Amino acid sequence: MSIREWPAQERPREKLLTRGCDALSDAELIAVLLGSGVPGTDAIALGREMLGNSGGLSALLGDPGSAVQLRGIGPAKRARLVAALELARRSLAEQLAERPSLGNPSDSGNYLRARLRHLPYEVFGCLYLDNRHRVLAFEELFRGTIDGASVHPREVVRACLRHNASAVIFAHNHPSGVAEPSAADRAITRELRDALQLVDVRVLDHLVIGSGEPASMAALGLL
Repeated sequence: MSIREWPAQERPREKLLTRGCDALSDAELIAVLLGSGVPGTDAIALGREMLGNSGGLSALLGDPGSAVQLRGIGPAKRARLVAALELARRSLAEQLAERPSLGNPSDSGNYLRARLRHLPYEVFGCLYLDNRHRVLAFEELFRGTIDGASVHPREVVRACLRHNASAVIFAHNHPSGVAEPSAADRAITRELRDALQLVDVRVLDHLVIGSGEPASMAALGLL
């Protein structure tokens, strides 16, 4: 039986419109985006297959090669999924920019987690703030492999001056999912802090993004 033959209240699209997004599972939300399944597999079953084969929702939406290898997932369906994720990121960025100031790690943590958690390689980024801790911009500065990204203090200083930042929040992801600052993370943070002090830019925090809540180095007393 195809989804069109299901009772109206059980169809993903109708359920979303009448009961809201919270009433749908991840697979059902994916089914709404896909619009249709493939011969022999309805859209919800295809969504479950995609989630199972890719290792979860973040991996599915974040890794450009994860979905195109799955049966029935062509460029059009893939584009819908990636566009949905990008809209969510832009919404978070808009909310962040509208805040009068950033007062604690959770203010920026959700946005930075949405930007970095899903990536299969390590990225080091910087959130630039003015002297009232309002967001100026976010920028990915360095990319690496699954094992790490090389960070160059000179380039970080140059970027802060280019954005006329008074303060910064650093963030990088751990593709392993473990959001625990390593010895190398602590060392480069101290090096960056010392370099930026010379140009009067304060380092407010360095967030390590894993599979759960980000680890705040400021909250851990590591700055």
